[in-house]
Amino acid sequence: MKMCGKNLKCLATIAFICVFVWSFSLENCHGREGRRWGAHRKTGGYRHHHVHVDSEDVVGASLASEGGSGSFNVLDFGAKGDGEEDDTKAFQAAWESACNAEGSMVEVPSGYEFLVGPISFSGPNCQPNIVFQLDGKIIAPTSPSAWGSGLLQWIEFTKLKGITVKGTGTIDGQGSVWWTDDSPTDDPTDENLDKESSSGRLPRTKLTALRFYGSDGVTVTGITIQNSQQAHLKFDSCTSVPVSSLTISSPGDSPNTDGIHLQNSQNVIISNSNLACGDDCISIQTGSSSIYIHDVNCGPGHGISIGGLGRDQTKACVSNVTVRDVKLQNTMNGVRIKTWQGGSGSVQGILFSNIQVSDVGTPVMIDQYYCDGGRCHNGSSAVAISGVNYVNIRGTYTSTPVHLACSDSLPCTGVTLDTIQLEGSSRSNEPFCWKAYGELKTSTVPPIDCLQSGNPSKAQAHGFC
Repeated sequence: MKMCGKNLKCLATIAFICVFVWSFSLENCHGREGRRWGAHRKTGGYRHHHVHVDSEDVVGASLASEGGSGSFNVLDFGAKGDGEEDDTKAFQAAWESACNAEGSMVEVPSGYEFLVGPISFSGPNCQPNIVFQLDGKIIAPTSPSAWGSGLLQWIEFTKLKGITVKGTGTIDGQGSVWWTDDSPTDDPTDENLDKESSSGRLPRTKLTALRFYGSDGVTVTGITIQNSQQAHLKFDSCTSVPVSSLTISSPGDSPNTDGIHLQNSQNVIISNSNLACGDDCISIQTGSSSIYIHDVNCGPGHGISIGGLGRDQTKACVSNVTVRDVKLQNTMNGVRIKTWQGGSGSVQGILFSNIQVSDVGTPVMIDQYYCDGGRCHNGSSAVAISGVNYVNIRGTYTSTPVHLACSDSLPCTGVTLDTIQLEGSSRSNEPFCWKAYGELKTSTVPPIDCLQSGNPSKAQAHGFC
C-alpha cells in the first residue's frame, strides 16, 4: 500500500509538470500569432489590390518589400491600374524603393491599365541590375494639362548601370491626339512652348515614348511599344544594349514615329523584332558604332536608315554597322544612308546583307543631298561615305532599285554591290548613280552600269572622324 501511495504521488507530480509546460508553450504561441497578425495589419493588407492605400499604407508596403525579396509591385504603392486615375506617383515610389536594392525588380502586373504621366526613373545613385518587369499596360495621358513644357520624352531611364525592361506588356503613347497637330516636331527650344501648353494645346515638341540615356548594360526584350507621340524607343549615350523580341506598332501615316532611334551609342544588338511605324524603323545617328541588326521585320515605315547626318554644318561619325537577315515590306526605302549638305565627319564600315524587300520604293539608297523641310542650302563640304557593302539584296521595288547620289566635292568610295536581284514594275525607274565609286562584284538585276570603278582623282575631305 505504501508503494502504491508513493506511485500515485509521482504520477500526480509528473502530470502537473506536463500541464504547466503545455500552458506555457500555448501562451508563447498566441503571443507570436498576435505579433504576426499585427504586423500584417500594419501594411494595410499587403498585396491586397482592391483596397484604398493611403500614405501610411504606402510606407508600410515599402518597408515590407524592402525586407522581402527585392520585388516592388506598383499596386502595393497605391497604383489603381484602372486606366483613369493617375498612377505616376505610385510608379515613382516603387522605383525609389527598388533603386536602393541591387538586383531588385519593379513589377507592373498583367490585367491592369496604368495611366502614367511624364516620369524619369533616374540614377546615378541607384544600385545596379534593376529589372522593370512590364506585363501590364501603361498608357499616356491625352489631356494637355498633363504635359508641361520643354519635355522631350514621356518615360525615361537615365544614368543607370544594368537596367532591364522586359515582359509581355505594352507602352501605349496614345499618339493620335498628337499626330493631328500640324505643328513642327523638331524644335525643342521653341519660345512658344509655355504659352501653348498653358492655353489648352499639347506641346509643339512631340515626345519620345521610351528613352534611355547615359546608361550601360541596357536590355529591352519582349515588350510592345505602340502609338508613340513621336519616336517609340530611343537610346542616347548608352553602351552594351541588347534589344530583342520587341514589337513596335503605329500606323504607316503617323508622322515622325521612328521605331528605334540610336544616338551616341555603342555595342548595340537589335534582333528578332517586328517594327511598324510612320518613319524609319531603325534610325542610326551620329556617335553610333558597333551596331548589329539582324532578323528584323520592318514595315510599314521608311526603312532602316543611317542618318540624316551633318545637319546645320555639324560633324557626324558612324562606323561598324551590320544589318543582315532583314525583311522590309511596303516601306518607302529599304536600307539607306542620308546626309545633309555642308556637314563633316564620316560613315564607314557598313554591311547590308541578306535583305529581302517586298513592294519597297527604293531598296538601296545613298543620298548626300538629303533635305527634310524645304529650307536647304547647297554646301561644298559633306560627310564622307566609304566602305559600304550591299550583299544579296532581293525582292520587288516600286520606284527605283538603286539610288546612289553622292557629293560632288566628296564622292562615295568603296561601295560594293554583290548579288542584287530586284524586280520592278513596268513604270519603275532605272538605277541611278552620281559620284559613286566602288566595285560591281556580280552581275545584277536590273543591270547597274552607273557605279564607277576605282577611286575619284580628287576629294576635298575635311573633318574626318
